[in-house]
Amino acid sequence: MRNNKWIKRIFPFVALSLLLPWPVAYAFDDDTTGQETIKIEVAAESVKPTSTVFGQAISGIDPGELFRIDASSNTADIVVTLYLTNAEELVNHYRYMILNVGVYVENNGEWEQAYGSDGNPVQTTVLSMKNGQVSFALPGYAKYMIGVDSGAFFCTNANADDSSLSPRFYLEVN
Repeated sequence: MRNNKWIKRIFPFVALSLLLPWPVAYAFDDDTTGQETIKIEVAAESVKPTSTVFGQAISGIDPGELFRIDASSNTADIVVTLYLTNAEELVNHYRYMILNVGVYVENNGEWEQAYGSDGNPVQTTVLSMKNGQVSFALPGYAKYMIGVDSGAFFCTNANADDSSLSPRFYLEVN
């Protein structure tokens, strides 16, 4: 009987600690045998997209970087998938959030619009709480930057801590 009482008191704290928000960005590199390593780097806080959130307000998102990918020593084409990992949490605070995701390639130290594996320019793609992910097929032998070019949202409830109002991303490269 005493053990049951102890579990009832400790369990809520353990459950709450598992539900607390985690870091804003993640990265994953699917390093397959026979290919060179692809390096993924999370953007510095100073260059990430920013926004000012107010309750019952429509606002925009300032452009910024999310990830950099170094596939300069990889001979094969890569498929990059960007996921919005906390859409379920964001739904509680936003009526909508639309992020225009762009892909850029480094050319002589400058970032310019990337071209896909098919030779066509990679168009800015919409990432929202509804679709939750976007994918791009890119050629190897290049360095890429994935970022948010612009965006908009309608915040219904800003009575939360900052971490629950910010989108979190996960990047996968195959």
